[in-house]
Amino acid sequence: MDSMDKALLASLQDDFPLAANPYDIIADRLDISLEELWERLDRLIDIGIIRRLGASINSHKFGFKSTLAAISVEPDVVAHAAMIMERFPEITHCYVRKNRFNIWFTVIAIDEERIKDILEIIKSELSIDEGKVLNLPIKRMFKLDARFNVAP
Repeated sequence: MDSMDKALLASLQDDFPLAANPYDIIADRLDISLEELWERLDRLIDIGIIRRLGASINSHKFGFKSTLAAISVEPDVVAHAAMIMERFPEITHCYVRKNRFNIWFTVIAIDEERIKDILEIIKSELSIDEGKVLNLPIKRMFKLDARFNVAP
């Protein structure tokens, strides 16, 4: 990464413009063409520096409920579980881990009943018992402000 990549990352994280054409504004601020901005973004995505570009909305302020959940499945069932879980737009941040509970994910839904319904569907379709499903609802919110270190 060169200094322009670092400036681009800082601009995306700290001062993203709320405008019809935000990337035009960022390119102008950085004194680069829009084409160069997109080339840099594509490269940073390709090499894994940027995993996702998008808004992070505080769903709780809109009245949504969320939980951290996990399931325990046999390794040969993980792909099937992923296919089931990808049907639910309420499921985010899904990761496979080397643990007894080997698939961890968050569920953000309109209410706690919908969360329970989603977990029940997953449990039923995977034919796993209650002891192989964790539902860990938020009791107290801790929000970390994780950012790239873009110091030169």
